[in-house]
Amino acid sequence: MIYLDQAASSFPKPSAVTEAMTEAVNEFGANPGRGTHALAGRAANTIQTTRKLLAQRFGASDPKKVIFFSNATIALNQAIQGFPLMEGDHVITTMFEHNSVRRPLEYLKEQKRIEVTYLSGSSEKLIEDLYASIRPETKLVIVSHASNITGEIAPLKSMIEIIKGNDSKVLVDASQTAGHFPIHMKELGIDMLAFPGHKRLLGPQGTGALLVEGEVELEPLFYGGTGSFSELPKQPDHWPEKYESGTLNTPGIAGWKAALEALNGLVSRETYLTQKLMHGLLEIKDVVVYGPGPEVERMPVVSFNIGDISSQEIAMVLDSHYQIAVRAGLHCSPGSHQYYDTTEQGAVRASIGPYNTEEEIDRFVQVIDEIRTGYMEM
Repeated sequence: MIYLDQAASSFPKPSAVTEAMTEAVNEFGANPGRGTHALAGRAANTIQTTRKLLAQRFGASDPKKVIFFSNATIALNQAIQGFPLMEGDHVITTMFEHNSVRRPLEYLKEQKRIEVTYLSGSSEKLIEDLYASIRPETKLVIVSHASNITGEIAPLKSMIEIIKGNDSKVLVDASQTAGHFPIHMKELGIDMLAFPGHKRLLGPQGTGALLVEGEVELEPLFYGGTGSFSELPKQPDHWPEKYESGTLNTPGIAGWKAALEALNGLVSRETYLTQKLMHGLLEIKDVVVYGPGPEVERMPVVSFNIGDISSQEIAMVLDSHYQIAVRAGLHCSPGSHQYYDTTEQGAVRASIGPYNTEEEIDRFVQVIDEIRTGYMEM
């Protein structure tokens, strides 16, 4: 199997991830923060160490404001639905956002009668439209750091300068970029940063986090047992307990800790392989590649179509006949497909990870050419 679905979930994982998760289950599978014995302490220490590693990697000042969730979707919902928005408040985002941003906002439009502006266009156009759209009522701006369809990177620094000039808060969805590009919350001026553990950070599925920098008060999505402050009838007003009701995924977080440590020594050629893939696809007749060209810095994500052939059909052929795994369809970002006029056809997405090879890319390009020839000659 050639695995080119890294933007959905990275595979394979470093061997240290499996070892750490097995160790957590077999050697200290106790409930963190719910006991004073040694095993509970070891579980709690694993979680606290992972908080510190994430705070250091992403430039967050306070590890207590690293909040664990089971994925980036819940982290984004906590940031969006927990943010103090009232009727008449204004939120700005882009039409390229994942449904994990778009759907909570559409819900709040109905429930709280907030106003939402969706920006579109290239990086330069985004900056122009943001400057024209932001106003005193704009309380929050949400930006996907990179498209999960085209890999295009948002001009984050320039956008945040405009946002901070309006005294609005910034939420960045780093689902695609966390672990690939350096992100420093304090230096950039990011108030909230959400990402999963299972993509480029190479951790296991069932892990995600919301990092908060500075003074941002959020209403928790969930209420319940926090292991401490049990005498309080209400949810405790302490970080991170305020937002982490229930037992955390200790084995998953232990695996994520191992992945974060393994990242420091990892050398990959994703940028080179992405350029090689794009050049190869662009040379094939009837293939359309979406997003910026190979000369523009982008994430290792390439979406394309072959003529008017269904993207889902191409993906099925790749899987069943060639043992190549890709993603096809709308990729949970309908605004992006509306922009590229691919709502009906969808798009085939090939995404590259640190363990993919040059030989795999050569094989993939060869196969796409074979499929195109076979369909066009029918």
